[in-house]
Amino acid sequence: MDPTYSSESIYNLIPSDWKEPPQPPRYISIFKATVKDDMQKFKTAMKTMGPAKLEVPSPKDFLKKHSKEKTLPPKKKFDRHEPKKPPVPLRTEHPVMGIQSEKNFINTNAANVIMGVSKKPKPVYVDKRTGDKHDLETSGLVPKYINKKDYGVTPEYICKRNEEVKKAQEEYDNYIQENLRKAAMKRLSDEEREAVLQGLKKNWEEVHKEFQSLSVFIDSIPKKMRKQKLEEEMKQLEHDIAVLEKHKIIYIANKK
Repeated sequence: MDPTYSSESIYNLIPSDWKEPPQPPRYISIFKATVKDDMQKFKTAMKTMGPAKLEVPSPKDFLKKHSKEKTLPPKKKFDRHEPKKPPVPLRTEHPVMGIQSEKNFINTNAANVIMGVSKKPKPVYVDKRTGDKHDLETSGLVPKYINKKDYGVTPEYICKRNEEVKKAQEEYDNYIQENLRKAAMKRLSDEEREAVLQGLKKNWEEVHKEFQSLSVFIDSIPKKMRKQKLEEEMKQLEHDIAVLEKHKIIYIANKK
């Protein structure tokens, strides 16, 4: 390369001791970290295209007709004789000013606190480990009802009601007895009822024994009819036994 060409370069015109001026310090806001945190927080909350944990609207809460119309207050009837409001004071009227009280409120309040009876705390009880408090008076834990004179005594209205129920039951029993007497019904005694019950059970055992003695293969019409008849007899005997065991009082009609 030609040295004359290099000495005539445009860069040789720049002084060798020239330096670039220092750049001014860049401005940095003191709220940069706060703004970055807020942006990150709101950005994370809005990732689901809306506010987080938004309740889904119910299909039953649809917009109805005239639902957003404002409802006017009920119309009042105008009364001409209704008392009017007090008149506005005149400009010449001035309020009473300069009235002062000689009462020492500090000493009065202090005397009321010293001489007053101390307020007792409200009785409460705690029934959970989280410390939930409840009123003790209405909880039933305070034995204040056992000291009453009529504690444990049956109320008068209950005694009267029991007497009415007893009287109504007696009238009903008399009515039933009269109807049974008119219908010529006879009541079985306990011995007769027990004898009938034992006889039914014995008959059931005999029919059941006969049913067990049937052949395994029921391949003919007479065998099928015999089996069906025994099953019906056993079912009827079981029904009669259940009726006698359930009802202690049995009435039968006297045949003439």
